[in-house]
Amino acid sequence: MEWQRLRNLTRAFELPDVKRRILFLFAMFLVYVAGAHVPLPGIDRDKLAEFFRAGGLLEFLDAFAGGSLRRFSIFALGIMPYINASIIFQLLTMAIPSLEQMQREEGEYGRRKIAQWTRYATIMLALLQGTGLVSMLRQSGAFVAPPLYAFVVVLTLTAGTSFLMWLGGQITERGIGQGVSLIIFVGIMTRMPTDVAQTISQWRVGEVGFFNVFFLGTLFVGMVAFIVYIHQAQRKIPVQYASRVKGPKVYRGHSSFLPLKVNQAGVIPIIFAVSVALFPATIARFVFTDKVVRSLGNLPYLSEDGVANAIFNIQQWTDPGANWTATAFYFLLVVLFTYFYTAATFNPEQIADNMRKSGGFIPGIRPGKPTKDYLDQIMYRITLVGALFLGSVAVIQYYAGDITGVQTFTLVGGTSLLIVVGVALDTMLQVEAHLLMRHYEGFIR
Repeated sequence: MEWQRLRNLTRAFELPDVKRRILFLFAMFLVYVAGAHVPLPGIDRDKLAEFFRAGGLLEFLDAFAGGSLRRFSIFALGIMPYINASIIFQLLTMAIPSLEQMQREEGEYGRRKIAQWTRYATIMLALLQGTGLVSMLRQSGAFVAPPLYAFVVVLTLTAGTSFLMWLGGQITERGIGQGVSLIIFVGIMTRMPTDVAQTISQWRVGEVGFFNVFFLGTLFVGMVAFIVYIHQAQRKIPVQYASRVKGPKVYRGHSSFLPLKVNQAGVIPIIFAVSVALFPATIARFVFTDKVVRSLGNLPYLSEDGVANAIFNIQQWTDPGANWTATAFYFLLVVLFTYFYTAATFNPEQIADNMRKSGGFIPGIRPGKPTKDYLDQIMYRITLVGALFLGSVAVIQYYAGDITGVQTFTLVGGTSLLIVVGVALDTMLQVEAHLLMRHYEGFIR
């Protein structure tokens, strides 16, 4: 079966249109990787490396930027401002009736208008994040350029994010897959060769044993299989459609099903949770500089050592993986945000209303409010499985190194692995759709 799937995958290159799309996708990947290695001047590289050794929220953001933030390249902000803007407008669409009405009733025009506002919001967020990043680096001593040049750097960072936003649109239109997701995908994957090379180097010099590397590979494959299983898991609700007459047309009754995904929220809850969990430590780190600590230490009833210890405790007790309390808090945040985002994106009332209008009903459940309550109850139950799954994957990355004894391979759990597996599956499904349109047998069963 696996050889058959590989053979079907190679058939995609036999189709001129699909081959052209795949080659365009690879070409855009090269453009992204090349831009990610174009550094911005005005940076003390040694202090920048020391700045990132402390980890925290910027380390998390650097994973999405493919190491561009650590290198402080023109793509240092990555595509995250666009992701944040999209999440904001998605939540606003659910909270503001006029936006929801525009998206639902005005069709393509309404969606295009919201997409335009999202792009404007992306530029504003990129300007804010770029200004904040340059200010943090200046406080830490890593950014040594004059203040006037800082303005040019912020504009360059914003332009880099705008270019990636345009690049994602080109990939969606002329390539295969969802462009923005694929940009994040290739950003994460660019770190994998370095991790593999460092792991092999440690194995050769004897710092890690063969059993450690074998255990790491087994854990990695197991996590991938686990994510694939949950990613594709869904609860199928049977739906019966009665025969009906609409104008001159007669629609026969038929049976179908309503698929409810176990992981309805995707990776968004982890992004929310890690941002909230790491935010206090990040703020404490950049606000309470050595100068501020010395100033506070001169106040009555305070000492410099006491203030420094308090800041250290804040960082320790809010950093997932630093201790069990912080990890449990992070796990709980992931679970809570999973329920919150699922409730915000899944509208059982609208589904029940659409089902009623089209003459559909769930066997044994009356249309209208009973159907809405039934869907709400089912989603509440399966979301628990999805929330526990996301929480487990989110925290495993902090303990994989201690479990396996290999600290150099980071793509074992967390948001990065979820995105890599999810985007790979979705892209393969789109390739399969092109094959099926040309009467080829798909390679995903």
